[in-house]
Amino acid sequence: MNRLQIYRLLRKNVNLSEERSPALEQNTVAKVMMYIGAGFMIIYLIVFGSVFGKLAAEEDIPGILFFILPVFLVLDFLLRFMAQQTPTVFVKPYLLMPMKKQYVVEAYLLNMVTSGYNLLWLAMLLPFAYINLVAGQSFWAVLAVVVGGLLMVMANSQWYLLVRTLIGRSLLWWLLPIGVAGACIGLFFLVDQSETLKYAFEDVQESTPALWGITLLALLVLAVLFVINLKTQQRFIMQELSREEKKPAAMKRVWQFTFLEHFGQSGEYLKLELKSIMRNKAIRSRVFMSLGLIVMLSALISYTDVYDGKMLLNFWCYYCFGIYGMTALTKVMGPEGNYIDLLMTQRENILMLLRAKYYFHVAILLVPLLIMLPAVIAGKFTVMMMLAYLLLTSGLGYLIMFQLAVYNKQTLPLNTKIVGKNGVESGLQLLIEMIGMFAPLLLVGGTLVFTDEDTAYAIMALLGLVLTVLHPYWLRNIYERMMRRKYENLEGFHASR
Repeated sequence: MNRLQIYRLLRKNVNLSEERSPALEQNTVAKVMMYIGAGFMIIYLIVFGSVFGKLAAEEDIPGILFFILPVFLVLDFLLRFMAQQTPTVFVKPYLLMPMKKQYVVEAYLLNMVTSGYNLLWLAMLLPFAYINLVAGQSFWAVLAVVVGGLLMVMANSQWYLLVRTLIGRSLLWWLLPIGVAGACIGLFFLVDQSETLKYAFEDVQESTPALWGITLLALLVLAVLFVINLKTQQRFIMQELSREEKKPAAMKRVWQFTFLEHFGQSGEYLKLELKSIMRNKAIRSRVFMSLGLIVMLSALISYTDVYDGKMLLNFWCYYCFGIYGMTALTKVMGPEGNYIDLLMTQRENILMLLRAKYYFHVAILLVPLLIMLPAVIAGKFTVMMMLAYLLLTSGLGYLIMFQLAVYNKQTLPLNTKIVGKNGVESGLQLLIEMIGMFAPLLLVGGTLVFTDEDTAYAIMALLGLVLTVLHPYWLRNIYERMMRRKYENLEGFHASR
């Protein structure tokens, strides 16, 4: 069996596995939502392609797209973190088969390069090409821009995969994409400051051979990133499957958190939450990524005017408080799926666990509160606004997100990231997540229409406080509904380990 046959077979197997999945209905709901999102993306790309195409035709510089596209590639890189997982999870079933592991990894890297998501960018490239051809531009120059642009998007997919894999090993690898982005910004700054470089860049945008040179450079970058990914993925997959761990030079300090013993059983589960974050890579990385995003947003709001609009400030204030809860609670009970049988041995164990989780997530709200103090000092946020969103998150936000505990039945791996399973969500779970993300904001927006800001924030704070105080009642309701689905959820946890 040659490489092409392996590639076709693996693509066929992926499609068959989706069709035969017992969660086909849930997959279908998720796919419909993805298709809707893709439709909106296509519309936006067509608009941008038409606008830039008209600009290039008027200025007679078809190569201008090469210097605009990097901005979109940065956004594309960030969007892939929300929409794509590393494809090497599919490699695991084939590792015991009599075929070279390199061929399997290679096939899935090719699958990522030729994915439909990459081809969506033709929605921007083709309108750009059409407008320039109608305006009388050279066919070969326009073809170079289209081919080069598509190769840049494909190279960006490999760059994303490499960075995604490396930061799974250590968050310090975030310095790599930040450094590359900084170098690109510095290059554009130098061009803007230097007349010589500016004229050289203008010549490149108009010269057909130069445009083909950029296209060949994009192809070379794609090939280099493909080879690096091939070696990196093979190495890390085998390390993770064989559980190769770097032995510490000395024994690490074991934190006991004895002060939590005063809270009884809830205190023991609070210890479990804290130790899960400290000991498990998958959970720990989620905490650090959320914290980093809060710090970045707080800095942008405090020291720039990027988000100075009223609705944008409300939007980001709520998400700074809610982002960790939204990230962690979408998979609530997922980590516990690894040992859910032990939690079922005593009556109301799960209820105590849910209360401990709620107390932990309420306490964690103090972190964004402290981080966003510079925004209060800068006059971007008011104290009443911060209090309203803190209580709204602890009350309404968590009330909605904790509902997922009833329906989540996919075990979340604690340490494996590359070959770990990705849980399939049902349409109801996706609906709850969307309500948790947007319902509080819509409520605040509606209140602001009829009242002034201080009154609206007071109403939201009061609502959040009431729901926070009533948490024992709605947590018990969640627990009772979980127990009615106990055996169905247990079966799901066992099957997804």
